[in-house]
Amino acid sequence: MTKYQIIAATGCPTGIAHTYMAQEALEQAAQKQGVSIKVETHGQSGTENVLTEAEIANATGVIIAADKDVDIDRFAGKRLINVSVSKGMKEPDKLVDRILNDDTVPIYRGTGNSNDSSENSAETSSGFWHTLYVYLMNGVSHMLPLVVAGGVLIALSFFWGINSADPKSSEYNQFAQLLNTIGGFAMNLMVPVLCAYIAEAIGKRSGLVVGFATGMIAYTNGTGFLGGILGGFLAGYTVVLLQILFKKIPKSLDGLKQIFLFPVLGVFASGAIMWYLSVPMKTINEGMMTFLKGMENSSPLLLGIVVGIMCASDMGGPINKAAYLTGTALLAQGNYFFMAGVSAACIAPPLATGFAVLFNKKAYSSKERSAGYVNFLLGSTHITEGAIPFAARNPLLNLPAFMVGSAIAATLTYMSRISVPAPHGGFIVLPLVNKPFLWVLYIIIGSIASGLLLAIIAGRQTKKTALATETATLSETLPEQPTVAKTDLSDILSLENIRTNVAVANRDELLDYLARFAKERHITTDKQAVLNKYHQRESEGSNGMEKGIAIPHAEDATIQQSAMLILKLSQPIAWETFDHQPVDTIISFLIPDEKNNHHLQYLSSTSKLLMHEDFIQQLKATNDPNEILTLFKTNRS
Repeated sequence: MTKYQIIAATGCPTGIAHTYMAQEALEQAAQKQGVSIKVETHGQSGTENVLTEAEIANATGVIIAADKDVDIDRFAGKRLINVSVSKGMKEPDKLVDRILNDDTVPIYRGTGNSNDSSENSAETSSGFWHTLYVYLMNGVSHMLPLVVAGGVLIALSFFWGINSADPKSSEYNQFAQLLNTIGGFAMNLMVPVLCAYIAEAIGKRSGLVVGFATGMIAYTNGTGFLGGILGGFLAGYTVVLLQILFKKIPKSLDGLKQIFLFPVLGVFASGAIMWYLSVPMKTINEGMMTFLKGMENSSPLLLGIVVGIMCASDMGGPINKAAYLTGTALLAQGNYFFMAGVSAACIAPPLATGFAVLFNKKAYSSKERSAGYVNFLLGSTHITEGAIPFAARNPLLNLPAFMVGSAIAATLTYMSRISVPAPHGGFIVLPLVNKPFLWVLYIIIGSIASGLLLAIIAGRQTKKTALATETATLSETLPEQPTVAKTDLSDILSLENIRTNVAVANRDELLDYLARFAKERHITTDKQAVLNKYHQRESEGSNGMEKGIAIPHAEDATIQQSAMLILKLSQPIAWETFDHQPVDTIISFLIPDEKNNHHLQYLSSTSKLLMHEDFIQQLKATNDPNEILTLFKTNRS
């Protein structure tokens, strides 16, 4: 039997993509470090690559990257990191390195030890709230297939007419009635199953029993999915409380506790509380559903924007799931319009990545282009997760780009009153959509909008990366030249070339100020020519660097001699930089139009200085021109 140095478990609520993407990421990270790993997956097809007791016993450590219950207690006694499935996808190298080399990773003690809990005996990504989210998603993952099956069967019954299941209607069809009835039973199980499996994640088998009973009360009394969620946590923690209260009963009576005491007392206590909570919960549920239905008609634009932003904000995370869960709840009540917008907003991002690589192939690597093309297929089947690597590439810009496309797709869908009766499947369920051509068209329009934005962002990022690479390599290539003076900035920097507390409103004002400054210092004979060169260089790629520093430069025949200008601004201004920070320090180079490499030498010397954190701190800390001059003249790379 193979002995694995690391074992892991991955799982996401839908169990379709995140689960296996996290598995692959962890396996690749382990391969890089030359260690063996086995990853147990918890997908919709069930648990695969199941970890045996022997494999658990022989493993060095455990990585849990899951947003659903994976039976963590079996890893008691092992060093364990417990994070969300998205962490497993985005930070696999860090997780593998920590479980192998970080002695501060705690040993999991198991929930059976009163001195420890799952939160304080294993390293978790977000503590208490992440644990609650895992419990909730355990219920969602078990509920989802029922909603899909029920929704599709009910939708199929409509092929014979909207009233085909009603014996009193002229459209009545016996087979359609059978489809509608079976689908209705499946949909009606949504609340009890949601409640039961939330409780099961908290209280294990006893929680499942109590959760089903509590969920039936929640369903019968019309509390909707909100009642199912509340009931699940109520049932689960009722069982946990009973386990604490009866902890001192002899172990020989464990069977009595599990078969008699916990079910009877748990069902009564949890059921009674839910019974009396049903009235306010029903009111809240009906009020929320009425509000959302009203928005479909009165404010489709606002609703589409909100749903689009939610679905594209974290792509399978808590915010996305909130919109998705609301859509499935409305499906159960026969509202197929809300889910149409949610589905459109979820399908658009992966399609957008495919369009992005088509629009700007040069801005993406061959691997990214391949992933973008594959996302055409994934997106068409409602699998959003393929867009995550593209979002992670530049989240501050790419996520809003995805939101724009999702919002467009959702808004157009709501404005056209498109209905989708299934909560998953993407274009596979097109035969069930009332306006399939329009729905696909709106999704493509949103995807193209996002794709164009992504392509523009990627193109600009590529230029910035090329500039950074060019600057970084100068220090490697130029030191071989024999001239010593090239590392000395004294020739081009004087006290008169330094100004502090300069007030400008934006980048364009700053460049104009620099051109005027150069003319005043008699560095150039033509202010406009220098300003044009500043703008030309900026259009080729931003000269914003990082840590609030920008290095604009101009090369022109009107420049009399090489010069260096330094400005400290009174207020930072917006500038496109590597770390997205505003700029407050300007280092500008003015070079005659000549065929030598002096400007590269000066740029190299400056870039070397800026590689030292202590130099930057001293530069940022002073507004005294004399101190700034001394700093540049006495510091040598």
